[in-house]
Amino acid sequence: MSDTALSRSERSRYLVLALPAILMMGVFFAIPLLQVLWLSVSEPRLGFENYQEIATNPLIARIWMTTLRVCLITTVISVVFGYVVAYAMTVVGPRQRMGMILCILATFSFSVLVRAFAFVVLLRTEGLLNEALLAVGLIHQPLRLLRNEVGVVIGMAHYGLPVAILALYSNLRGINAKLMDAARGLGASGFQAFRLVYLPLSVPGILAASVLVFVYSLGFFIIPALLGGGRVVMIAEYIRVGFEETLRWGYATMLATTLVAVVLILLAVMSRFVDLRKAFG
Repeated sequence: MSDTALSRSERSRYLVLALPAILMMGVFFAIPLLQVLWLSVSEPRLGFENYQEIATNPLIARIWMTTLRVCLITTVISVVFGYVVAYAMTVVGPRQRMGMILCILATFSFSVLVRAFAFVVLLRTEGLLNEALLAVGLIHQPLRLLRNEVGVVIGMAHYGLPVAILALYSNLRGINAKLMDAARGLGASGFQAFRLVYLPLSVPGILAASVLVFVYSLGFFIIPALLGGGRVVMIAEYIRVGFEETLRWGYATMLATTLVAVVLILLAVMSRFVDLRKAFG
């Protein structure tokens, strides 16, 4: 049997093994997504009336601006702190590295709802953070860290940080440390070696982590609802209002469709700079 025939046979076997998962994705993902698209152009009547509100309804623009602003700040914070942690993981010993990875992975086992309530206890006026700052004399009155964008960003950055760390670490561990030694040997300072050699090589990881955290943040619902206290309305929560409170299903599915479109556009842009297969593991 030729190599070509053998490879075709192997591909056929893999396709048969993957067929149940493909069918499940079609039934539980593709079909509901098509229903969402259909509702967005058929409710309350057939046409693009719902999509016209994107240009005519200022509330949509304001909510999208809030969403993009909060997600951008969250992404910057997560990537900056994540870069520091990911870099530390590349220079510590194997045992310390494994401990750091286990701690990062352990954060995914905690429910987002539990985390959000924990931050409510931590950030409220009588919470642990304000009491600690008052006790050491850094502030003279409690800070308002809840029911505003500050609390939402803190909660979302806490959730996005592990995602950024893992995405960055997968890139940084592939950078040859000897390149830094070579730059130092040619007379560059430590900072120059990092800025001119290490940082440019880590740009694909920074881009991957940024897009992953940003896309991840777009769909946050529980954290903005609890930590924002109704004063910070993001697109995911506004979609829920359309479905459950105002019962404008066509309007809500239009918003959901635009959210999906934004995510797909970001992934398409990201694919031009980094390998998506490596970015998503």
